[in-house]
Amino acid sequence: MKLPCSHWLTAFLFAAGSSAPAALTPEQVAQLPPPAAHAVNFSSEIKPIFEASCVKCHGRGRAKGEFQIDSRATLLKGGDSGPALVPGKSAASLLVELVAGFDPASVMPKKGTKLTREQIGVLRAWIDQGAPWDPNVTFARAEPANLKTRRPEFPKSQGKATNPVDRLLEPYFAANKIKPPQPVDDRAFARRVYLDVVGLLPPPDKLESFVADKSKDKRAKLVRRLLADQEGYALHWLSFWNDMLRNDYKGTGYIDGGRKQITQWLFTALETNKPYDQFVAELVNPTAESEGFTKGIVWRGVVNASQTPAMQAAQGVSQVFMGVNLKCASCHDSFVNDWTLADAYGLAGVYADGPLEMVLCDKPTGKIAAPKFIYAQLGELETSTNKTVRLQHLAQLITRREDGRLSRTLVNRLWQKFFGRGLVEPLDDMEHPAWNPDLIDWLAEDFADHGYDVKHLIEVMLTSRAYQLPATPATEQVGSDFVFRGPQVRRLSAEQFRDAVGALTGVWYGSPATPFLRADGSTNHFTATRSALVAADTLQLALGRPNREQVLTSRATAATTLQALELTNGAELAEVLAQGAEKVIGIPAPGPELVTQLYAKALGRKPTRAEVELATSLVGQPVQKTGVEDLLWGLTMMPEFQLIY
Repeated sequence: MKLPCSHWLTAFLFAAGSSAPAALTPEQVAQLPPPAAHAVNFSSEIKPIFEASCVKCHGRGRAKGEFQIDSRATLLKGGDSGPALVPGKSAASLLVELVAGFDPASVMPKKGTKLTREQIGVLRAWIDQGAPWDPNVTFARAEPANLKTRRPEFPKSQGKATNPVDRLLEPYFAANKIKPPQPVDDRAFARRVYLDVVGLLPPPDKLESFVADKSKDKRAKLVRRLLADQEGYALHWLSFWNDMLRNDYKGTGYIDGGRKQITQWLFTALETNKPYDQFVAELVNPTAESEGFTKGIVWRGVVNASQTPAMQAAQGVSQVFMGVNLKCASCHDSFVNDWTLADAYGLAGVYADGPLEMVLCDKPTGKIAAPKFIYAQLGELETSTNKTVRLQHLAQLITRREDGRLSRTLVNRLWQKFFGRGLVEPLDDMEHPAWNPDLIDWLAEDFADHGYDVKHLIEVMLTSRAYQLPATPATEQVGSDFVFRGPQVRRLSAEQFRDAVGALTGVWYGSPATPFLRADGSTNHFTATRSALVAADTLQLALGRPNREQVLTSRATAATTLQALELTNGAELAEVLAQGAEKVIGIPAPGPELVTQLYAKALGRKPTRAEVELATSLVGQPVQKTGVEDLLWGLTMMPEFQLIY
């Protein structure tokens, strides 16, 4: 018999009705390693063996072959093949027979290091001594982290901090012996907040007015003014949500109707700042306008059972809104986390149009998935056969006030967006601890207290001193020794880069890929077509814009050879710069004045004397189109242009 798992104890995966291995013969018993001659300590000797060899299949809620080792009771109960052991009789215990390896076809583990004679001897002694179990040890699934609500108390402020983020960070900085530096200057702050809120470079005239403003609260006012720009905010944040909600303007599935846009619904939700709990509810239990997210791509042909529309809906909902990765568990019990095949199929069953059979590694199991929410702690799902009722109840469970995971997951995503690294990493594994639990919990509770107002949450983050600290070098490594010292240096996204080039050159895209209506029903006539409104071109794809056939919650930040080639030799950027040069030379201005204007647009500052001299010689006297093209290209290639400091 071929056993379907590589871990020892998988003999208990025999199909129901199959027989257990035959009892050992006297000769085989004589060949067994003798029991250890000492009193065995369960915690220090048996527990490590179980953790290394069988928990992945039979612990943390898993029950391969209906067998679990969550506790002594489940261990003694056994599985499809009967009891795993007989207390007091190691030579008569199936467990010992399997690890001893008398039958090469069923020796455990099938792969990896076999148990040593010493380990088998310890197991025998433990069984002979009655298989005692430390009551403090369990292999059951742990209480999920970051799930239920928690409201931390504010620490007593030791300084002048007024923003809640800063007050919560004071003891953190003190504990890590960090003295935060002075905030960045007004120009750096304005550029940072413009790009983060509306995705555009600050216009030179507005930037100069901001710098000249002497009021103490001008930074908070700027944040609020930008958040009040409904159109600019919606156009920028479309990209963030399009990535996560797998929404785009063309691609696999649109031709045959297996995929559906939600662009108009999403734009309106962002423009009106729809409360996040309602936003999520309308995606989980969709209307005709928002169903594209859970509708999924109807793949051509049979790819595999873990890619059906119902399973994709389960994967997307859990990943985007709960920070849970069910993809591995969609095929088999996960080896990277505690999620099981039953968990994934339970959530997929909510979206299935009829009974959903569980499929293990593309092999039907004959078992029908019982629809359920992955977190029973938040309430039992209505198991109605009516799909509409199930979806309504699922939306209620996910968005109930007691679900702290919903709010924490968005807090974490926004923190990563603005600061370069999440409070919890990886973003899609919220079971991990936050580097500052009080900070994520307080922000999540405050967010919920304010009616799930996303703009309120953004304002709290962006008006903090922490956000205004000088940028620190970014790293691709996510180490456990991370210490927060301020926002990381970030690259412009593909859309931000192209829109920045548009603002510099005056050359934007043509008409949007999708017509838009305002919330009041009027047609939205955009003065400049932003990158988020059009299908990705070669330039945007090279700069990291995804095809959105899969849920993507963050983009890679490392530069690539393809990006370098596209920026230096790409036809699309070259054409934009050529058209931009035509526009620039159409407005008569002396070379030095032209250079100053372009620096102000691109970098938000005046050029140095050396830069003026070099750039003036480059554009020529009189100004030449090819020289202006070269200057535009040079400006857009500068780290000062491409990075957010």
